[in-house]
Amino acid sequence: MPQNPEPRVRGRAFRLIALLLLAFGLTMPATPSFAQAAGQVRVKIVKAGLLVGGGAGSGVLTYRGKTYPFKISGLSFGITIGATVGRLNGWASGIREISDFAGTYSSVGGGFALVGGANGVHLRNEKGVTMVLQGPKAGFELAANISQITIALR
Repeated sequence: MPQNPEPRVRGRAFRLIALLLLAFGLTMPATPSFAQAAGQVRVKIVKAGLLVGGGAGSGVLTYRGKTYPFKISGLSFGITIGATVGRLNGWASGIREISDFAGTYSSVGGGFALVGGANGVHLRNEKGVTMVLQGPKAGFELAANISQITIALR
């Protein structure tokens, strides 16, 4: 009694279609709106304080090949004595849209500088953007505080 070839043909057709769909899916690029890219950040900030500190500065975010200038202002509460000028470089991650970068960032930290020193900070804003910055600073500063920094795109 001869077997019906129809189930084998259907099985081969199913495997061929599945293989084509898999190959097509692997060649499709990821949708850029869902991808989160890191941005490079450069900042210059001037800080001064006695118990309560304040600072202001400016910077540039380079994100997906474009540059976005921004302004920084902030306050720190805790032990703060002195004045410094710092230049920080680093990365911002968690950016979905450029507007996510602007906002209020929080940090807890401390530092010491006498004429020259190193500065490092890890910041996070309410939209989930995280910045890790480091670089040299000049001046005199003794600090152990909680800081809030506001970034506004220009």
